Formats: sequence, C-alpha cells, structure tokens
Amino acid sequence: MESPWAPLRSKWFLVLWLAQLGSNIGSWMQTVGAQWFLVETGASPVLVSLVQSASLAPALLLGLVAGVLADAFNRRRLILGSNLFAAGAGCLLTGIAALGLLGPDSLLLYTFLIGCGVALSSPAWQAVTPSLVPREQIRSASALGSVAVNTARAIGPALGGLLVSVAGPAFVFGVNAVSFIGTALAVFLWRSAPQSPEDREHFGEAMGAGVRYIRAAPRIRRILLRCILFMVPASALYALLPVAVNGHLGLGSSGYGLLLAALGSGAILGVVLLSRTRALLNDTALLGASAAVFAAAVFSAGYLPPLPLGLLLVLAGMAWINTLSTLNSAMQLTLPEWVRARGLSVYLMVLTGTQALGSVLWGSLATAYGYAPVLAASAVVLLLVALSVLPLPLLPGTGKLDRSVPEPDLGLEVEAEPNPGDGPVTILVAYELEPGKASEFVESMREVRLSRLRTGATTWELVHSVTDSRQFREIYDVPTWREYMRQEHQRLTGADRQNIEHAASLAEEEPRTRWFLPTSV
Repeated sequence: MESPWAPLRSKWFLVLWLAQLGSNIGSWMQTVGAQWFLVETGASPVLVSLVQSASLAPALLLGLVAGVLADAFNRRRLILGSNLFAAGAGCLLTGIAALGLLGPDSLLLYTFLIGCGVALSSPAWQAVTPSLVPREQIRSASALGSVAVNTARAIGPALGGLLVSVAGPAFVFGVNAVSFIGTALAVFLWRSAPQSPEDREHFGEAMGAGVRYIRAAPRIRRILLRCILFMVPASALYALLPVAVNGHLGLGSSGYGLLLAALGSGAILGVVLLSRTRALLNDTALLGASAAVFAAAVFSAGYLPPLPLGLLLVLAGMAWINTLSTLNSAMQLTLPEWVRARGLSVYLMVLTGTQALGSVLWGSLATAYGYAPVLAASAVVLLLVALSVLPLPLLPGTGKLDRSVPEPDLGLEVEAEPNPGDGPVTILVAYELEPGKASEFVESMREVRLSRLRTGATTWELVHSVTDSRQFREIYDVPTWREYMRQEHQRLTGADRQNIEHAASLAEEEPRTRWFLPTSV
C-alpha cells in the first residue's frame, strides 16, 4: 500500500502544496480576526455568520466563470493574477484597520473581495493537481490538499486568536495579505506546460460545453448532491461556533482558536488513518458514517463544556476530511482532462456556495431562536443525511472510468475541409442490427446518448424504421465543425468509446456515419 504522503516526493507538488498551506493559514487567521472583531463590537449572530458567507459567496458567483477560464487559458497565470488581486485587497483591509476606520460593512466588503481572488484561482489549483502527480496518487494528492486546509485550520485559528489578543485584527489581516504574496511567488517560479493557442476554446463555447457535460453526467451530479446534503447542515458548526464560544462556553479569541485547532487536528489525524478507513468502508458508507459523527459534534457545540466539546471536535475534523477527500477525489478521478477545471469549479461552487448560504440560514435562525436549539436542529438534519446514503449512494463506476482519449478512425474523406465555425453539424449513424438485438441495442444507446451529450452534442435522438425493425438511425447535432473535431479528438474518453463500440457490436456490419452542414436555399 503506497504511503498517503507519496505525492510530496514530487518537487513542484511539494512547493505548491506548501504555498497553499501558508495561504490557508493566513486565511484562517483572517477569519478568526474578522469574526472576533464583530463579536467584540456586540454584533448579532447573523452578522458574525456573514463573515463566512462573504468569504465563500464569490465561489458561488464566480465559480463557473473561473472554471471556464482555467480550462481555456493558462492556469499558472490565472492563479498568479488571482493571488495578487487577493493580496491587494488584503493590504487595503490592513491599512483601513490600522487607521481605525474599519466597520462591519467595510470588513465584509474586503472579505468578499479577498474571496473573489480565492474563487478565481480555486478551480485552476484543483485542475493542475493531476498534472503534478501520477494518476495512482491522485486520491492521496486530493487528501493532501485537504491536509493543507485542515493543518491550516489547526494552526491558523490558534495563532490568529493569539495574535488578535496581542496585536489586534489589523496585524492578522496583514499576515494574510503577505501569505497571498508568498503563494504568488511560488506560482511565479513554477513553470507549467504551455498550452497551444489552437487548443483554447472560445469563452462562450467553453461555458456551454461545461454546462452540457454536467447535465449529461449522472455520476458527477450524484457527487454534487452528496456535497449539498452534507454541507448545508454542517455549515452550522462553523457559522455558530464563535457565538457559542462567546455564550455558554465563556472563552475568548484564544479559546475559539483552540477549538478550531481541534477540528484541524482531527482532520490531520483523519488523513493519516484514511487508507485504513477506506479499507474498512467503501466511499458511500464512509460518507454516511462521517455525517453521523459530525452530527454528534454539532449537537455538542450548543450544550457541552469546552473539554468534551474539544474531543468531539477532533472526531468531527476526521469526519470532515473523510467527506471532503472522498468527494474531491471522486470528482477528480471521474472528470476527463478537457473539462476538469469546469467540473471542479461547479463542485467548488456547490461546496462553498452551500456553506455560504447555510451560514446565513443558521445565523438567521440562531438570531431568532438561540444558537443551541439551532445547532441541535442541524444535527438532526445531519443524521438524516447519514441515512440518505441508502437511497442515494455514489453511482457505480464513480472514480474508476477510463479517462484516456484514444485517437478515432473516422473514415472521414471530404472534398474540402469545412471552416471551423461552420455549423451546426448534423451527424447521422446508420445501424442494421443482428436479429433479436433491438432491446439490448436500445438499452446500450442510453449510455451512448449521454456520451454524445457530455462531449458536445446539443441534441440527440434515436429513430427506427417502420418497415424494417432492424434499421436504426442515431442523429445528433454539434454546434460547429470545430466543436465536432474537439468531440472526436479531445473529448471522447476510453469509457465513452467502450459505450459506442458496444452498441456498434450489436450491428451486423460496421455502422455507417455521415456528416451534414446547413445549406442555404
């Protein structure tokens, strides 16, 4: 069994991982500083929870755009520019806080702007990971990405709470700005493989292709659903823990930081034990068990004293890392390279967007009814989420599909090559089936339909002859000739080709493909 730390042997994975770790420590310090600034001013629970919403909402607003940019343009430059933007916003926040001009509105505004920089770079960060390590290490690399986040959660809040109590919020905000500059420097030194300008998709085409892929990818949609079901109730803990610290727990900013450090420590322990956990439980069972464990910690945050709560938060950190690493690696292994950043951007939109919206929901309810009963209610929802893995498991094949792109033999001979922008292209594939194969053929074409729609087709239909039950025609449209060439040469993976070849094997002879373009009349 390969070590879960194996990806760290790759030089540039290690450099970029350390850069992310430093940036995440700065971000958690900033979160503690911002939330405690509002707590000390007597802000309501909903206003305190808006710090998390302001930092995460940009992922919901910009996620898909960021994914399109990461697939269409140079990912290194996108990450570099986004981190410099976040550093600039962080410097402005530091200056305003140091001058004593910071209020709740300006705090939330600059938190939002910093979040925009993070949101624009996140899909590109996720998408470069498979290029830095071998495929068999992607699960470990994904888990290590979560380790960076959760090690930061273990160090950042405790350090941030200490520095807030000693030097004030402005100093913490400055440290966060410096962390973005450090990340930008590491990315500047890294040299990624250049992308040919001819391979870049137009923004509109890339956006449409990404949306079509998600719509026709049931395994991806199920991963996203599992993410929503967990994150909405789980967000209550992070939104309301500072309120509980200022309430029945009676702790200061340093105590709040230590409780968040317990969560982060549990996450690190979870990574160490992750390979053993996966040997005992499949991915779906692991998601269910993790939701149940997290529910216990959420409930306890409203009622238990600090010491037992801290112990339960360690278990909650393990549950958190188990959930996120399972969902993240499932996305990375299921998405093909050509749409990976766009698919991950949708995942990040769901992940952070549900946290942001959930924080507002639980904060509003806590303002009206008190934080303890609201935490109890969210714990009940998490228990229901744990049970929901029975009717809504991850679908078979998730993370295990062939994502290589074999070169096709189209048998395409044309008098004159169409212009790349010509279209829409109508493709007609004629099948003459072996006797008695019609039912099996129609069933196999369900997968072919999804493969065509995922990789570029805008419409698809299967028709049969009214005079010969063995004659079928597959007809689908692709927006342009350029998109059709991308579909055949860059997008149809080994798993897609297997679907198409299985359907073709049910015909008496090789299916005949014909291509049509509109004619003006």
